[in-house]
Amino acid sequence: MSVATQCTNPNFGFPSFYMKAFTWSRESAKAVAQVIAFLGNESSSNALSSLEPKAVSIPQYVCGSGSGKCSQQERHANHIIGESDIIKLCKNDRLREALHLLQRMDCSHFSTYASLLQGCINGTACLEGKLVHAHILQTGFEPDTFLETKLMIMYAKSGCLSEARQLFDKMPQRNVVTWNAMIGVYANQGFSEEALSLLCQMQTTGIQPDHFTFSGVLPACADLAALRHGKEIHRNIIVGGFQFNIFVASALIDMYIKSGSIEDARKVFDKMPERNVVSWNTMLSGYAHSGCVDDALQLFQIMPERNVISWTAMITGYAQSGYVDEALKLFQEMPVRNEVCWTAMITAYAQNGYVHEARELFHKMPQQKVVSWSALISGYAMNGLLDEALELFRQMQRKGPKANSVTFVSIIPVCANLSALNLGKEVHEDIIRNEVQSVTTVGNALIDMYAKCGSLEDACGVFDKMPSRNVVSWTAMIVGYAIHGQGKEALKLFEHMRNSHVKPNHVTFIGVLSACCHAGLVNDGWQYLNCMSRDYNMQPGLEHYSCMVDLLGRAGLLDEAHNLINKMPMKPDAAVWGSLLLACRIHSNVDLGEHVAGRLFETDPENAARYVMLSNIYAEVGRWDDVKRVRKMMNAMRVIKIPGCSWTEVKNQVYGFLT
Repeated sequence: MSVATQCTNPNFGFPSFYMKAFTWSRESAKAVAQVIAFLGNESSSNALSSLEPKAVSIPQYVCGSGSGKCSQQERHANHIIGESDIIKLCKNDRLREALHLLQRMDCSHFSTYASLLQGCINGTACLEGKLVHAHILQTGFEPDTFLETKLMIMYAKSGCLSEARQLFDKMPQRNVVTWNAMIGVYANQGFSEEALSLLCQMQTTGIQPDHFTFSGVLPACADLAALRHGKEIHRNIIVGGFQFNIFVASALIDMYIKSGSIEDARKVFDKMPERNVVSWNTMLSGYAHSGCVDDALQLFQIMPERNVISWTAMITGYAQSGYVDEALKLFQEMPVRNEVCWTAMITAYAQNGYVHEARELFHKMPQQKVVSWSALISGYAMNGLLDEALELFRQMQRKGPKANSVTFVSIIPVCANLSALNLGKEVHEDIIRNEVQSVTTVGNALIDMYAKCGSLEDACGVFDKMPSRNVVSWTAMIVGYAIHGQGKEALKLFEHMRNSHVKPNHVTFIGVLSACCHAGLVNDGWQYLNCMSRDYNMQPGLEHYSCMVDLLGRAGLLDEAHNLINKMPMKPDAAVWGSLLLACRIHSNVDLGEHVAGRLFETDPENAARYVMLSNIYAEVGRWDDVKRVRKMMNAMRVIKIPGCSWTEVKNQVYGFLT
């Protein structure tokens, strides 16, 4: 009798599939529940997931006598044949057939489980991996450290990071490979602080890091731009004698570059006894992306070996510095061009406003693939040509390649900026059809789009269904709540984020302070502003002070807002003064409004909105002569009020009009 039970525990991550082609016994269902209980999720102890394999021909292992009763020798022979077939199926990427065969066996061998788990890792197949884990528990097989590490990697690579960590914590013995795997997973998936914390924990247990440990953890320092931690690890590398390992040295170069210390990166590069093309490209890309184009060119010219990445790095470096002609010249000199360098040149044009030239180059390509389509769509979007970006996306759907996650991340913001909710929902449907809805960057873009289009419910739905979330996911949802005036919900989510051990960034705090502003939570605003430096060693920037000035101003605390501006550690910009001017209009404070407007006319003299704001302040208190004076100032300065542009969506068509 088959069992098909839906899993309702969102923490464990079982999809809500039902059994169709597979029939598992009640004992199999209990075994899956054992996995849940083993990982500490007892509430779903009756859960069972299912698979929908293609029609397969599974070998039948029967007794030679045909009586249905096997001798011990025949059972042993069948078992060996079955394991051999499972291993072969795994090697041929026929994982589901192998799993079907596994369920007909009472027990299995180390090599069988290792092959199955490797297949799950290669295919990022968490569901199938959980069933293998269930079989291990059901048969009473005791995995060694190697197999437990495989299980841990399977969960981590499939997006079930919390389950991977639970397995790691329950392991009775861990070797350096186990530690390296968990550290590497954290670093690769953006949980950089956890990776660094785990390295410290590893060292306290007496296990010495090797070159794989260091090359795995250094990207975490690079991600955090944690120069101090990076230098400390560098010292440990020297003590361990790994400083000349080519992979460790390349990781060190990358860490120093991303931490803003290109001089230290060059020192490591110069001391390397041997270098490969990766080392050269890492240093070259560092110079190019740091704006040191002359240093990059000097290095490029002496490279013993160049590949497409080398040429592309130089083209990108020229483009980012505004040297489009030099980038084009280098592109034309390339001995061999592929999709990557064509796309780099298209992006170079688009970044510098040459959208027409980017389109011409796109049409000259020998073959337009999804990367180049995505780059051109993104180019139109970044230059504000939203209708053109949308039309190009539709062309791609009609006659181009199948869109990928990068394409969707490029087009979703276009829907957001046009406030085209129905169009955004159509794109969301395309995302589901193309099976990229689980990609974190796609989910982040969808949350932002739905929030900006006014559908907070849909934004929450996307957020809740995301298999993995990063700081951008949490921030997008917090900002979504904030712009919809649900400040308390935003702050509640922020606290949930902190409890989930996700470190907020500067943008997160902008969202939090905006939420306080919309909800009028002055005390909370001060608390979170101080929290930045106190708890996260982040110094508030102009955007944070602007939010705080806006919060104080809306609450009527104009003098307090003015004092905050005067005490800021950096020079206030037009946005900060603009927030205070808006508060002066709201509360009809003419004297302070005149003072603030004077500051704005000095720093932002061509912005018509500032003059209009001051004029409105005078009008609200009946000072019509001053209104005329401001209008004359605008005419004298030749300041023109730019008309607003709005869009409306009718029958899935977006129309724009000026107001």
